[in-house]
Amino acid sequence: MAEATVLRHPEKAHRPDTPILRKPDWIRVKAPMSQEFAETRALMRKLGLNTVCEEAACPNIGECWKQKHATVMILGSRCTRACAFCNVATGRPDQLDPHEPAHVAEACAALGFHHIVITSVDRDDLEDGGAGHFAETIRRIRATSPDTTIEVLTPDFLKKPGALETVVAAGPDVLNHNLETVPRLYRSVRPGARYFHSLRLLQRAKELSPTIFTKSGMMVGLGETMDEVVQVMDDLRAADVDFMTIGQYLQPTRKHHHVDRFVTPAEFHQLKQQGLGKGFLLVASSPLTRSSHHAGDDFKRLQAARAAKANA
Repeated sequence: MAEATVLRHPEKAHRPDTPILRKPDWIRVKAPMSQEFAETRALMRKLGLNTVCEEAACPNIGECWKQKHATVMILGSRCTRACAFCNVATGRPDQLDPHEPAHVAEACAALGFHHIVITSVDRDDLEDGGAGHFAETIRRIRATSPDTTIEVLTPDFLKKPGALETVVAAGPDVLNHNLETVPRLYRSVRPGARYFHSLRLLQRAKELSPTIFTKSGMMVGLGETMDEVVQVMDDLRAADVDFMTIGQYLQPTRKHHHVDRFVTPAEFHQLKQQGLGKGFLLVASSPLTRSSHHAGDDFKRLQAARAAKANA
């Protein structure tokens, strides 16, 4: 098992092993076994598509795939960055598959998605960071599944002028970009990124398209304080972000960042109430919350919340 970990994450091989804490009862999930899970996996294999559900070892994969909901990960399976929390492999990136946007659209139609989430690895090697590929995928889905709402979970497009503009111009319904953690922990958790650049990306998206829903998420249990989490909330609201997700960080392997603690369900509930009090249209906060978990239902709630606010 240790050898497999090193092969998957050679860039993390130099890190000392960190014991993986035993999960509390409130964070355990059942292994995926449903027929719908098998059918979703078979379709993704047939079309040669990657999913962040598998690559990031999401704990909700059984629930989501049973409902035939998957978050498609475009631009290959290897990331050009090596974030300490992430289970996606890092290394020399894959060549872009020109057929990938069409295959994503085919999967969307075949599974009958009402709402689809498209994410990607970081592609710092590409001139536009993969923005054109995002845009083409959006256009393909619009052409084959015009009633499907589209959410993109983008990289930060650091030092990629015009990349965000390309994605927003393609017309996604939701633009999500995760801050992941508090500013103090960026150097150890997300060393290739810049906190205030990510904030500005979210703010800029709303400037480019005032009707777009913007969304961001973070993990807790990495060593942050609750005061720091509340400050992130304030920063996101200052950037006019509509929706915030907060979930428990789970350590994928001994080579990844350690879990400092498991935040209790009561604390997650308190954070949700604080976020709603600050003016977010929606806050999802629980141990198993992830960026795209229940994304379709959450999109409907966002629409309803915006309408209620407009009529208030």
